[in-house]
Amino acid sequence: MSKVSKEILRDYVNEQKFSSPDDILNAMKEMFKDVLQEVLEAEMDSHLGYDKNDLSDKVTNNRRNGYSSKTVKSELGPVKIDIPRDRYGEFEPKIIPKYQRNINGIEEKVIDLYAAGMTTRDISEQIKNLYDIDISAQMVSNITNRIIPIVTEWQNRSLESIYSFVFMDSIHYKVREDKQIVVKAAYVVLGVNMDGEKEVLGIWIGANESSKFWLSVLNDLKNRGVQDVLIFCVDGLNGFKEAIGSVYPFAKIQRCIIHQIRASMKYIPYKDRKLFAADLKSVYGAVNEDEAYENLQSMREKWGHKYPNAINSWEENWDNLITFLAFPDFIRKIMYTTNVIESLHSQFRKVTKTKLIFPNDESLLKMLYLATEKVSKKWTRIYPNWDLVISQLKILFEEILNKEA
Repeated sequence: MSKVSKEILRDYVNEQKFSSPDDILNAMKEMFKDVLQEVLEAEMDSHLGYDKNDLSDKVTNNRRNGYSSKTVKSELGPVKIDIPRDRYGEFEPKIIPKYQRNINGIEEKVIDLYAAGMTTRDISEQIKNLYDIDISAQMVSNITNRIIPIVTEWQNRSLESIYSFVFMDSIHYKVREDKQIVVKAAYVVLGVNMDGEKEVLGIWIGANESSKFWLSVLNDLKNRGVQDVLIFCVDGLNGFKEAIGSVYPFAKIQRCIIHQIRASMKYIPYKDRKLFAADLKSVYGAVNEDEAYENLQSMREKWGHKYPNAINSWEENWDNLITFLAFPDFIRKIMYTTNVIESLHSQFRKVTKTKLIFPNDESLLKMLYLATEKVSKKWTRIYPNWDLVISQLKILFEEILNKEA
């Protein structure tokens, strides 16, 4: 778009004889209104196929049929315009779509503020301070509700047929339900595709974390096109192994080592924690499974009589804890912990910290989706050494990958 020349602008300023900033603002408002009106007239000309004052090109029975007045909100304040009408009622302006009364991008700003974690009341006050436009907290809620169909579409979108790694974990929130406040789990699944790119596959709101709900999540992934997962990385929830095995029987399962360490250290008093942690590192930092098991047995001899529960939890979950030891270091770093999804959860906490209680599941999902979209835009890099990672996975999971091919 070309700029107005300085000469024309100077002549206009001299003609108007502005004496205050309000005079300038009012003049800009009138100019904006005039330009907007001309655009609407041009759209009607294009719709009918002939200019208003030139009937020589007219090839239709349709014609102009007066105007309907409409006041729209703009960044210059309310502006009253006249929308052209046609005889058959077919004209729908593009510059100001039918039913739209806000042309200043306020809705986008409201959603951005909501995504940043501001409350509806705070957003209402912010818009008033910035634009001198009154919108109620309820209207803010109504505006943000317009993304719900987008969230639904995102949650039901088709997925890739195979993922190299899938991380699963949950984060908990208080939600109103049937006039009571209950704790709900947001079940989050993050996948890494065969090109090393991260993607949140979905967020499900359900009752407090359970293997039964995770099973429904896995079935949902299957129904959306995920035929195989090579490696699942999960927390220590009981029943995870069975749930995954029933939907993806050929997948490897790695229980998060960090979760396991935290669970073990709960049993250890402060005076022994440093020594116990050092011995524990010899287990999960071992070269291979045999060395790890030998070191675990040494720990049992040293600590088993004092802290049997801490040792037992490693032995009871051994098969899922040492999966990563069969892989080279550059793959171990990807799979031994669910830190990648916990990092996402930390972003969730930032935007939800002002929300002590969510009014419903929909409100919670809406905010987590917006936070996910914001974080996902920063995921521009694939995992390091991905060529080496994928070449190893192709050998180790040859049967599954050949089946997919």
